[in-house]
Amino acid sequence: MNTLEVINAGTVPYVEALDWQRQLAEDRIAGRLPHDVLLLLEHPPVVTLGRNSHQANVLRPAGVEVFEVERGGDVTYHGPGQLVGYPIMNLSGYKQDLHWYLRTLEQALIDALGLLAIPAERNPGFTGVWTRGRKIASIGIHVKQWVTWHGFALNVVTDLAEFQRIVPCGIPDVEMTSVARETGNGKRETLWQESIEAVVKGFESAFGVNGSHPQGCARQAVSLRTELAEPRL
Repeated sequence: MNTLEVINAGTVPYVEALDWQRQLAEDRIAGRLPHDVLLLLEHPPVVTLGRNSHQANVLRPAGVEVFEVERGGDVTYHGPGQLVGYPIMNLSGYKQDLHWYLRTLEQALIDALGLLAIPAERNPGFTGVWTRGRKIASIGIHVKQWVTWHGFALNVVTDLAEFQRIVPCGIPDVEMTSVARETGNGKRETLWQESIEAVVKGFESAFGVNGSHPQGCARQAVSLRTELAEPRL
């Protein structure tokens, strides 16, 4: 069974997280990182544009940074209360099939939401996860030499009004929702921790991995970033 190291990193600025996951992916490709990693974090408000994005889908960018990145998909919003996951996984140890990876990533989130008593499903023709006709999680990935980065964004206690800044994922008239809205529970700390635990269990069931949870994750995350930033001889 593959090991998936789960790093709960707290709040990380988008540009730092982007550099971090790119370095982790390069280390995974080169064999310097011997196991898969799942970064779990949240970002200050930011809008990102994927490879298939259209500038017209950015409606109100004022007040937030906008980044063009290498992931697939269109435009998305990240912000406080949204659980963002960046799986750094070597698909050579699973299945070298991007369609399989996307569907399994969706399944991990569907399983996680089931643990939170939210009925979730796919929406044929679209990537991501829906519940009761509303979109609750977005997915956009990048893969190099079968190693993945970028990933998913699950709305937990997100301010849904922020999605008015964009046409989410380029889907006209899509309605966004959150774990808080679907459960009627607005207690951030409770929902946040429950959502993290559910997502890890979802990954374990969907990918058949053993999720390891190092103690002092946030401190370890900082030290890991520092270590990976050092030049290698």
